[in-house]
Amino acid sequence: QVQLMESGGGSVQTGGSLRLSCAASESLFSFSAMGWYRQAAGKQRELVATVTNNGLKYIPNSVKGRFTVSRDTNENMLYLEMNSLKPEDTAVYYCNAIYKGSPVWGQGTQVTVSS
Repeated sequence: QVQLMESGGGSVQTGGSLRLSCAASESLFSFSAMGWYRQAAGKQRELVATVTNNGLKYIPNSVKGRFTVSRDTNENMLYLEMNSLKPEDTAVYYCNAIYKGSPVWGQGTQVTVSS
């Protein structure tokens, strides 16, 4: 069974930085794509970054310039570097992977940004 495990969440003040990590139980090349999503209380889950199997990255305008996605294919790790954090970035952040056409989700990690 494929598993994803996030870590690195926490509480920071406005303008701070956090680095989220996602450990995968399979080689990253097993996934057609991986990404990070977030869900704030009372809101729908939204995409914040993706990276395809061949390394193409996408960052939506909502976080572009502040968030960076990277991966370590040797360690089966996916990362999300978040800078200049704002209170509206407060959410549970989830790691996602597409495995054999189906989505796999981690358990999520809470990020709280205080003003």
